[in-house]
Amino acid sequence: MAGKQYDLIVIGAGPAGYVAALRAAQLGLSTACIDRWRDPAGKPAPGGTCLNVGCIPSKALLESSELYEHAAEKLKHHGVNCRSVDLDLKAMMTRKEQVVSTLTQGVAGLFKASGVDWLQGNGRLLAGHEVEFTPHDGKPQTLAAKHVILAPGSVPVEVGFAPFDGEHVVDSSGALAFDAVPKRLGIIGAGVIGLELGSVWRRLGAKVVLLEAQENFLAMADAQVARDALKVFTQQGLDIRLGARVTETKVHDGTVKVGYQDASGKHSVSFDRLVVAVGRVPATDGLIADEVEMVRDERGAIHVDEFCQTSVPGVYAIGDAVRGPMLAHKGSEEGIMVAERIAGHAATLDYELIPNVVYTLPEIAWVGRTEEQLKAAGTPYRSGVFPFAASGRARAMEATTGMVKILAHAETDRILGMHVIGAHASELIAEGVVAMNFGASSEDIALTTFAHPTLSEAVREAALDVLGRPLHIARRRR
Repeated sequence: MAGKQYDLIVIGAGPAGYVAALRAAQLGLSTACIDRWRDPAGKPAPGGTCLNVGCIPSKALLESSELYEHAAEKLKHHGVNCRSVDLDLKAMMTRKEQVVSTLTQGVAGLFKASGVDWLQGNGRLLAGHEVEFTPHDGKPQTLAAKHVILAPGSVPVEVGFAPFDGEHVVDSSGALAFDAVPKRLGIIGAGVIGLELGSVWRRLGAKVVLLEAQENFLAMADAQVARDALKVFTQQGLDIRLGARVTETKVHDGTVKVGYQDASGKHSVSFDRLVVAVGRVPATDGLIADEVEMVRDERGAIHVDEFCQTSVPGVYAIGDAVRGPMLAHKGSEEGIMVAERIAGHAATLDYELIPNVVYTLPEIAWVGRTEEQLKAAGTPYRSGVFPFAASGRARAMEATTGMVKILAHAETDRILGMHVIGAHASELIAEGVVAMNFGASSEDIALTTFAHPTLSEAVREAALDVLGRPLHIARRRR
């Protein structure tokens, strides 16, 4: 017999789960959120991978490493001469951990303030809308709910030829906790995670080699942006080897020897540390009891409809456990949508308007369609590009690398996509998301007044270029 009953039980307190629980509580639903995460000291820590060992700690180290490199190499361009710049990696890691702790405990505070029951332990879906909850140091108990949301998050992919040993061969979490800067760092995978981690350790002094199996760099991004990014990252010192398929790894005397094959043949390279960053898979193992007949794919991803309802009525799944990009903000928006639909609202989510960001320097961000996708679909379009080299604010910041690119329908002028590579691209992309959410045209942006001098002026200039009348670059021939 089930114990306490709720309107909603959420399993998982990552960005998808905790946001769903908070929104449900706002809407008056009695809500519990079960989460098993504990910090290295054994203390319960909501926030999932994102807050604990993903988005937040990686951005903390990206920021710190950028400041270190800026002080060591770039301040002289501003007339600021530093006699010496020393790295205190231990202090840098301590700051990262403090940022993480502040935010995870902030989520705990929000649970308390909102009336969400935060249940610390493991959760498993049973038949009949029942959930088995096992406290960290207690016996299993059964809870019941009218609705259940599964938000277990994801885990790094482990490949057979490079098993994790927690020291020499690690996943992304391990790469955020090195106690020393490796002289030679290898990374399998030159996607978002690989590039961000590689950027951190290159700035701190490591020689970084990224082995990417695909022939195309950042294939999911606009090709023009990807080409520019590859050129910039290579100039910075990242050794990115495309079409490099790793075949074996061997650890001996503290060295990781990696064998890989590309178009020119077989090769071998050695590293002090190796990071495997080839993707993530849904963390659905042990989440659902055998008697629950729920449709999943071969990766463990839970099948859902457009409103994130599973094949079991009244049970939903969100975030990394379902289709779509594994992005924290995508999971959060799904959590809000599901909570509102449970409460009787007609909520929806436009998956076409979910922005993507790579937090390198320069940052890369995009929303909507790429030029290649528009060509493949036969959609008539016009493009507008404005380089940051022509921006007064970017010049003042010594941040002239990159551009803003806008794609608009050739007949209606409606914006179909926006792509940015440059400083603060993660912030600028929101302008494109808002514009597209309101069905704006490039002319709408062109008629909008932007403050001067700002980086955001580049968005307006790109819109003007779509219309064939840019002001601060020479007009291109059509």
